[in-house]
Amino acid sequence: MNHAIIDLKDITYAFPNRENALNGLTFHLHHDDKLGLFGPNGAGKTTMLHILMGLIKPQKGKVELFGKTMADGKAFDEARLRIGFLFQHSDDQLFCPTVLDDVTFGPLNQGLARDDALNRATQALEIVGLAGFEDRVPYRLSGGEKKLVALATVLAMKPEILVLDEPTTGLAPEAKDRLIEILKGLDMARLVVSHDPDFLAATTDRLLVMRDGCIRPGELKPHTHTHIHEEGDIPHQH
Repeated sequence: MNHAIIDLKDITYAFPNRENALNGLTFHLHHDDKLGLFGPNGAGKTTMLHILMGLIKPQKGKVELFGKTMADGKAFDEARLRIGFLFQHSDDQLFCPTVLDDVTFGPLNQGLARDDALNRATQALEIVGLAGFEDRVPYRLSGGEKKLVALATVLAMKPEILVLDEPTTGLAPEAKDRLIEILKGLDMARLVVSHDPDFLAATTDRLLVMRDGCIRPGELKPHTHTHIHEEGDIPHQH
């Protein structure tokens, strides 16, 4: 059977002195899924991601990852080595002196020998188009370059699934296009949370909508939009 990689059952969570962020949320993702999650600010999307990664604990409900109930921190530690989680802000993910140090950190934490970790890092940087960036200082990179380095840190760990939290935040159109191109070339399960419907249409197969702490019944089919107007190819804004 195609068991769920992520299985959230009847999850409820409330921040202190606030209404519930999640209200009996149920969510499943399988090995062949490429899901997009769309919803307004405050819908509970990031809270859901933090719960499935074990960063916060639900007040009700059960989290299962890779067929195992996440009963404690050790269980989450093991599961996180198999999930490639891309933070919304790259500066939260990059903390080493050089790009190479950042990208090798994950494989080394998985127990790989130094040479194997370096090979993984080199391959990951090639995938994201940043070969030759090994000695660059992360905080001096552009926003798009930081995002790609952060993705390389994830890919170097050979995850079974990608979980991306608002991956296009702050990206220029060229950087977003490059990210789309990379994701299209990766044949692995993914969950993409984004406010950008065109990005979701380009990188996922199915779109779920989240409102008021719940995933609404049914699903949408992602699709892009085209438009024509008199400005033509002159740079403009909408």
